Amino acid sequence: MKLILLIISSSVLTTLTLTSMNSIKMNTKVNFNPEIRSYLETVQNGFDNIPEERKEQLEEIASFVKMKVDEKESANLLFICTHNSRRSHMGQLWAKVAADYYGIKGVNTFSGGTEATAFNPRAVASMERAGFEISKTNDSKNPVYLVKYASDLPEQKAWSKIYSDLDNPQENFAAIMTCSSADRNCPIVRGASERIAIPYEDPKIADGTPEESARYDERCLQIATEMMYCFSRAR
Repeated sequence: MKLILLIISSSVLTTLTLTSMNSIKMNTKVNFNPEIRSYLETVQNGFDNIPEERKEQLEEIASFVKMKVDEKESANLLFICTHNSRRSHMGQLWAKVAADYYGIKGVNTFSGGTEATAFNPRAVASMERAGFEISKTNDSKNPVYLVKYASDLPEQKAWSKIYSDLDNPQENFAAIMTCSSADRNCPIVRGASERIAIPYEDPKIADGTPEESARYDERCLQIATEMMYCFSRAR
């Protein structure tokens, strides 16, 4: 009996050690912007603060990603909110960062709304404070932004669009509902193989107040933490 226990303990210890080593390797594989890497290291300390009920919702995303990866298929995630201006963009970008951080290949992230407006400048500024390099390619009412978070990875494009836009996946994707309004108004998302609701409070409620920047940064941090947790569970 003692021998069996020792074997099990050694196996568990070896597994934990290998997991730890793999995590370190994954974390250093991509040449992230220094500010982004520092932000991500801080974010991981917040995993224990995510409520259990919320973790169960995030596990649904992790399960979808893991299933697709195991089947050697692309894991396409479409983040949806009403205006595609704040939370859905944050979700799209942080999910992509998290996938690259943990070395999960084949993950493609997108965003869209029930209507198109613009990637809100307050949300853009918050993401820049987190370490993203964001440049505007034109001065239209709905400009296209180029978003960079690592020197050795291509830029991501961000602009406001409806969720059914042809630049978004049309089938075999997970629809991630990031606001309660879109969740209510889109009970069915055409083409989605999974529909997962993880609504966030809209930082828009603080627009024009002294709390504006703090509220956007709070939402940015929450979404980053939850996407990092999600992909830590998808390996």
